[in-house]
Amino acid sequence: MLKTLIVVTFALALSSCGFHLRGNLPLSQFPAIYVQSEAHSELAKLVSKRLSQNNVQLLSSMQADAPSIQLVSDTLERRTLSLFPSGQVAEYELIYKVSYYVIMPGAEPAFNQFELYRDYQDDPNQALAKARELDLLLSELRQQAANRIIRQLARLE
Repeated sequence: MLKTLIVVTFALALSSCGFHLRGNLPLSQFPAIYVQSEAHSELAKLVSKRLSQNNVQLLSSMQADAPSIQLVSDTLERRTLSLFPSGQVAEYELIYKVSYYVIMPGAEPAFNQFELYRDYQDDPNQALAKARELDLLLSELRQQAANRIIRQLARLE
């Protein structure tokens, strides 16, 4: 009896604090949304996919009574962290910068930006493998950026 009471109390406390599993965010305040970006933007595709997974209808054009996300830019920069004794770059820091607006009906556009960081070890002797690793890191950074945009949307009222 005591174990059941503890489990029920824990479940009630957990549900009352607003806890949700990742990927299942409460986006009920956004029944439909428009995502605007540059043509062929990988980040826009990922954001649209995440919105669809959360049961948000994607609009094909901007509407005055529906919110929109305008992806301004997503850029990747590299900063040298260390060098080999020969002077070649041994390690980079990758900086993925994302800037976007959230435009709610009847409100001023809200500008948001953030940066994601990763370290990347370069090896000129394995250029093909390192190029593939860089592509995978960039894909991972885009996925994290899309998830972060969705989490920030979920916090809006």
